[in-house]
Amino acid sequence: MSFRQVVHRISAIASFLFFTSIGVFAQTQELPKAPSAAELPKPPHAQIFALTPAPGFFTEPGVAVNPRNPEQVVAVFQDNAHAAYSQDTGHTWNVVDVAPKNFRVSGDVSTTFDNQGHAFICYIAFDKLGTFNYWAHGATRNGIFIRRSLDGGKTWEADHIPVAEQKSEAGIPFEDKPYIVADNSKSKYAGNLYVGWTRWRIADSQMVLSRSTDDGKTWSEPVEIDAKPGLPRDDNGAAEGFDGVVGPDGKLYAIWSQDDDIMLTTSRDGGKTFSHARAAIHIAPSVFAIEAVERANGFPQIAISPNGKRLYITWSDYRNGDLDVFISTSDDGGKHWSEASRVNNDPVHDGVEQFFQWLAVDPVDGSVNVVFYDRRFDPQGRKQIVVLARSTDRGENFANYAWTSDPFDASGVFFGDYTGLAAFDGRVYGVWMEKPPQPAEPEKKPEDGKEAKPKRPGTVVKVGTADFNNKAVGQLHVAQISASQ
Repeated sequence: MSFRQVVHRISAIASFLFFTSIGVFAQTQELPKAPSAAELPKPPHAQIFALTPAPGFFTEPGVAVNPRNPEQVVAVFQDNAHAAYSQDTGHTWNVVDVAPKNFRVSGDVSTTFDNQGHAFICYIAFDKLGTFNYWAHGATRNGIFIRRSLDGGKTWEADHIPVAEQKSEAGIPFEDKPYIVADNSKSKYAGNLYVGWTRWRIADSQMVLSRSTDDGKTWSEPVEIDAKPGLPRDDNGAAEGFDGVVGPDGKLYAIWSQDDDIMLTTSRDGGKTFSHARAAIHIAPSVFAIEAVERANGFPQIAISPNGKRLYITWSDYRNGDLDVFISTSDDGGKHWSEASRVNNDPVHDGVEQFFQWLAVDPVDGSVNVVFYDRRFDPQGRKQIVVLARSTDRGENFANYAWTSDPFDASGVFFGDYTGLAAFDGRVYGVWMEKPPQPAEPEKKPEDGKEAKPKRPGTVVKVGTADFNNKAVGQLHVAQISASQ
């Protein structure tokens, strides 16, 4: 082979490799195509119930199972505060209005059962908000309150109990986004109740907590549990998004978002004192924009394995460009945390949003369950379905299930800040909001020279159930057979 032939051969090979590499690079930049809804299985024995058949201003739900009587389940939602109860493991539901009569607005609800089987709803109540997103500026009377049900949610005590209350005076803070946690351990602190929330002040935001040792009848003065206050606006940099869990030894773990970190503090003495709060997990900003959703966040949740040996934290952020749901675990009481892993199992960087996650670890079988909105089935990336992810290997791998199959558009409504999830002995309960399809309104002629205003669309609150061991379904079937004989 001559020198010229060698040069020609090398040049040809180099050209081939160059253009091949360009083709491979171009292929890697292509976004994966959106799958069809049929590519995700349904959760086993799934049922869905509408708690609010007619659309309204219904958002921000929560759900809890009674550990002393798992047939009793309570779901809560706003606006104003409402509770729904089931006495048959979620097969039928009834709704109860529990809104306070002496405040104009009540919301930001959460719920739990304590070790006596009593149900609690926790909410904020106020007359008027302060300046937009700067809630302490011009705040009027407001507070954090709870109400109790001693019969599994069927009836609620007439008077609510203040956890923290502010009267209309100049410079008062605004109490916001509370979450209630029960100690259902067998420790000496069993029966304690904890409420953590954001206290907005003119100059900053504090993460504070109050505890009750008498079944919610009285509450301690709030204590600040953050290491330093956050920024004063309802946005990135604030101390916001409290969640907590109690281990088998009565140790309380409390988390929230602040300064692109998930903060963690603990209490070993029933909520009297707390460790110095520290950044447990670094995240991307926790408040973000999503197309066709008025506002959105990735505030974290924490849960613990039944034996208390593994902690779990979930959140969502956009480190991958689009929003994903993440989980991290700790096997040393929260000192060290694993690298973040994705809960949603669509391809990375596919441009699809998953958001508004909620976490529940089953206290009986130890399964890790996460619910979230998922846009992987909408090529335009505007509509979402509800997906349940479940891990049976301590959070290492997650199967994804399509709890709903019809994507819906949430534009034009206030869509809230969170969903809810609970699990007990293989049975999982999710609660979320949807905006139903809007029927075409008949053309109306203006009367008396006034233009007809279009009706603002609303949301509905739905409860989904799934049974991974079918115990409840089997028991219900036996009961139906017995009743027919």
